[in-house]
Amino acid sequence: MPECILRARAVVKRVPTAEGELTILDGIDLAVDAGAQVAVVGESGSGKTTLLSILAGLDLPTSGGVWLDGDEITSLDEEQRARVRARSVGFVFQSFQLIDSLTALENVMLPLELRGNRQAREDARAFLERVGLAARTTHYPRQLSGGEQQRVAIARAFASGPKVLFVDEPTGNLDTTTGARIVDLLFGLNREAGTTLVLVTHDAALARRCADVVTLHAGRMRLPGEPAA
Repeated sequence: MPECILRARAVVKRVPTAEGELTILDGIDLAVDAGAQVAVVGESGSGKTTLLSILAGLDLPTSGGVWLDGDEITSLDEEQRARVRARSVGFVFQSFQLIDSLTALENVMLPLELRGNRQAREDARAFLERVGLAARTTHYPRQLSGGEQQRVAIARAFASGPKVLFVDEPTGNLDTTTGARIVDLLFGLNREAGTTLVLVTHDAALARRCADVVTLHAGRMRLPGEPAA
């Protein structure tokens, strides 16, 4: 039986607004086995990105708990959560989140160096070669196309050997053809690594690439076949 590497129990997220308290997530229960591929879908404003941030320990819920790779991250402070993320988590964002002052190679090296990897340069160069950027290692983000920047982000994410990869709208800033290539690359590397994948998307075709799909509606999980409220 696969182990459960990620679990959310009764997760609620509320934020104050000028009109009163707004409930973004309302009682989310979720269990993800190691090696699973899970897409989180839903209309804009349904709470997808907020859920991903809480599952990854980037944000805290108002109530409820999250367990990631054996740690109850909702009971940890930010420094402790950062250590869990450094050990177990990788990210690919819609906006790439590369550091402008670092080359492609240095962007991929950075998380490896933070982990104390003594061959960070060699490992980073190998992953850039795997994503087809062997000739672009010394280029800065501003010198790369959107698709190339996303490939750097994917190389950075997989180079650290994460147990769980969180992906937020990976093709949102890309044209259709480039986006399709990025998706193929992402899923190809994920199959090779056996990483647990949690992917937020509004793209139904992309969601179907995952074995499991979670649908959010107004902050609640909707079961398959259940109509919107």
